[in-house]
Amino acid sequence: MAKGITGIIGGTGLGDALKADIESVKTVDVDTPFGKPSSKICTGKIADKQIAFINRHGDGHRYSPSELPYAANIFALKKLGAKAIIASGAVGSLREHIHPKDVVLVDQFIDKTYKRRNTFFEGYGAVHCEFSEPVCGRLRNALLKTSEKLDINVHPAGTYVCMEGPQFSTKAESKMHRNWGGDLIGMTAIPEAKLAKEAQMCCALVALVSDYDCWREPEQIKDKQTLLSEIIGNLQTASKNAITLIKALLKSETELVSDDCGCRNSLELAVWTDKEQINSEKHKELNILFD
Repeated sequence: MAKGITGIIGGTGLGDALKADIESVKTVDVDTPFGKPSSKICTGKIADKQIAFINRHGDGHRYSPSELPYAANIFALKKLGAKAIIASGAVGSLREHIHPKDVVLVDQFIDKTYKRRNTFFEGYGAVHCEFSEPVCGRLRNALLKTSEKLDINVHPAGTYVCMEGPQFSTKAESKMHRNWGGDLIGMTAIPEAKLAKEAQMCCALVALVSDYDCWREPEQIKDKQTLLSEIIGNLQTASKNAITLIKALLKSETELVSDDCGCRNSLELAVWTDKEQINSEKHKELNILFD
């Protein structure tokens, strides 16, 4: 098994659940060229897997999706030695067969964001990563195989539309996203997946379905408080399912880090700028991404 850390990105509930199983827990404060990450990073070991967990939205859900320090989060995990990432996040369903409380192993994205830094290489040069397969198929298949042994409703694939937010979709937008081929709608998966690709890290996303997006007419009219309570309950159930799945994978004998995976060479042909034109100090600052 290749040596390396598996980064875990998620909310407070996931972090608290993992801490109960982590051996040799340490909290690490990491500096990056892109500022501080969302939170301090919890490191340790589950079974034979070294992990590093980061709370995506920060303590107390401090950051909105548009304000998240995505580049700092991914760079910090890479700096600590992470070679793979398993991320989780809440989504709305755009498909009748994808029910609230379900878990979806995302395989594709449609990017509607426009305010976020989506590359490490601003001011460095022209760096073009292939992104046709945005998640690691090897890691996603490992999650799928693990889920087959569990009593969890898991969808093996799905297209995630990532919108800017922080407002939710209009009904017209929601119907458009369905027509585009979207299966899920969320606000946080991009640019995480793009940055993970630039950092040459394997990446998989476990999406937690909280509700149907507004394209679907409700079966009965509910007051806002009842509807919110229902959505929170759905998300809690989906989160528990995701926690069960991620823990089971971490405790399994499945190899999560592999230097033979194609994800580990995503920068091999990506730099198009002549070496002489690249600022040496900038390259030194970002050199860890090429490791």
